[in-house]
Amino acid sequence: MDIRRMLASRLRTHDRRDPLPLWTPWGEGLRAGAEKAGKAERGAGPGADGSEGRGGAGALTGHPHPQFARTSWGSLNGWWTCAFAPSPGGAAPERTAPMPTTFPQRIRVPFSPEAPLSGVGRQLKPDELLWYRRSFAAPAPEAGERLLIHFDSVDYACACYVNGRLAGTHAGGYLPFSFDVTDLLAPGEGDELTLCVRDPSDTEPHPRGKQLLQCGTIWYTAQSGIWQDVWWEVVPGNRIEELLVDASPDAGDVTVAARVTRPGEELRVSLLSADGTPVACGSAVASEQSVAVRVPVSTPHLWGPADPYLYGLRIAYGVDEVTSYCAFRTVSVEPDEAGVPRFCLNHQPLFLRGLLDQGYWPDGLLTAPGTDALSADIEAARDLGFNMLRKHIKVEQDRWYWLCDRAGMLVWQDMVSGGTAPYNMWQVSQKPTLSRLACGHFRDDVPSHQERLSSADLAFREEWTRDCEGSLRYLRNHPCIVTWVLFNEGWGQFCARDAVRRARAIDPTRPIDATSGWFDQRCGDYESEHNYFRKLRVHRPRGSSRAFVISEFGGLSWYVEGHSSFLGSYGYADFKSVGEWRAAVRALLAEADTLEARGLAGYVYTQLSDVEEETNGLLSYDRRVDKLSS
Repeated sequence: MDIRRMLASRLRTHDRRDPLPLWTPWGEGLRAGAEKAGKAERGAGPGADGSEGRGGAGALTGHPHPQFARTSWGSLNGWWTCAFAPSPGGAAPERTAPMPTTFPQRIRVPFSPEAPLSGVGRQLKPDELLWYRRSFAAPAPEAGERLLIHFDSVDYACACYVNGRLAGTHAGGYLPFSFDVTDLLAPGEGDELTLCVRDPSDTEPHPRGKQLLQCGTIWYTAQSGIWQDVWWEVVPGNRIEELLVDASPDAGDVTVAARVTRPGEELRVSLLSADGTPVACGSAVASEQSVAVRVPVSTPHLWGPADPYLYGLRIAYGVDEVTSYCAFRTVSVEPDEAGVPRFCLNHQPLFLRGLLDQGYWPDGLLTAPGTDALSADIEAARDLGFNMLRKHIKVEQDRWYWLCDRAGMLVWQDMVSGGTAPYNMWQVSQKPTLSRLACGHFRDDVPSHQERLSSADLAFREEWTRDCEGSLRYLRNHPCIVTWVLFNEGWGQFCARDAVRRARAIDPTRPIDATSGWFDQRCGDYESEHNYFRKLRVHRPRGSSRAFVISEFGGLSWYVEGHSSFLGSYGYADFKSVGEWRAAVRALLAEADTLEARGLAGYVYTQLSDVEEETNGLLSYDRRVDKLSS
């Protein structure tokens, strides 16, 4: 145990100055394009539809959901107007507050007002509301069609209005939702879309990830409002609502299960090769609101990091047609020839070399400044020799998972943490860091223990459970996701054994890391340890069927002047020169690699990029410097 480093790296929040201006290449390009457009349109506000082409001003091009795509859709990203207003108070003020008479500011959607790319640069406070407004012109639905407005993420609670009438409400900051606005449209006229948002951040125990109003070290800027795509879609009245795709090389088939609006139509499934050639097809008539079609596939082409082969899917139900894709692969924890539990892809042991990926950007915060930016992060991780990204305490936009599917990048997907703030840092950080034995038998289903883990609030536990189950259903069709991570370092942890049972009921096909870090409840498929200050070792109990992973380690810090958003830096070790830092990082990764022979199934190095005060990334925060390879 390196006590000196541990004490120097203690977690803390503090008052800090505003961040320095810092732009990624993609954000800089987006800003420059907007400035040119602004000079041409100054004073005009949003246009008739407010967007700038199908991709919108958010520069997130292509369909927002490549695994569930129809042809009749359009982006509502771009310049909206907005207004901040005092909250009238109450349990859900976003539902009762009067609409402002003026919207004096412009905001670029889908960037939060706290993000530089929004053009606002202002914190939404817990006692305020943020109102958005824009006009839009979508195709008028024909007979039997409906118009949906999709919000892919809004933090945290919102009420949506079309032409001044309530379309619906939603709470929860990380999952997509939509409203059917057909009956609220004004035929032959332009339509107006308004959204009222409230975000209590860490003043209430909702799932919030790593956001804190008073942030610092590993806690990041709290952000609010719309932070993923907004888009419209014209759909048939009787349609496919949800898909579950199970492409099983063991069974030699792909099963497509659909939830539909009304029964009575035929579900038709066509499997296509990567070049679009038909491979197989099948159909079944829906006698209920759910129907499944099994399509046999002999000798399917397997998916993996070296050959990420994707099959196309064309799925029709009555007049509705959706395009999707799938991959044939299995993921599991199985014993190797020596009986050591290993992570296996297609029943073959694969050593996991992972990076912690926070998914933060200096100009967009939780929102990437473009699809190319997302792709560049994935490519950088692969070029640095890693085959896995652990998406940390965040549900990313759907296009990121699609990019990982195409690139063959494996993903460990975290659930979003929450609970009563502030966390008891002695309980969830300092004590388990000092002693592995201190948390080895700490039950998380005892009320007094849940108080110490910030999960005593029943409403929080119920909300976390809903969000966890929603995340699994939302993301389960992506082949890149090979492990679900339920709890991290005890943050809001409770009843992990029950959580594992619920997760397996939704998705029995993937391994589960129930408790990454510490407070192991002897459930799930991994013994998952964080180790920043001790010599790396494998601690696998004799006879255990769970694979041993070091799910966080490293965090060695190097500050690159001119490429950080703060003058100070935070990490788990500092160095006198970049050469010394590189040598230390490479030596630590090599040490972790040698543990494969001793039973280590994989690791996650902290981390892919710098984030705010954290300067322990292999890339700088603005993604302009590859610190390890430069």
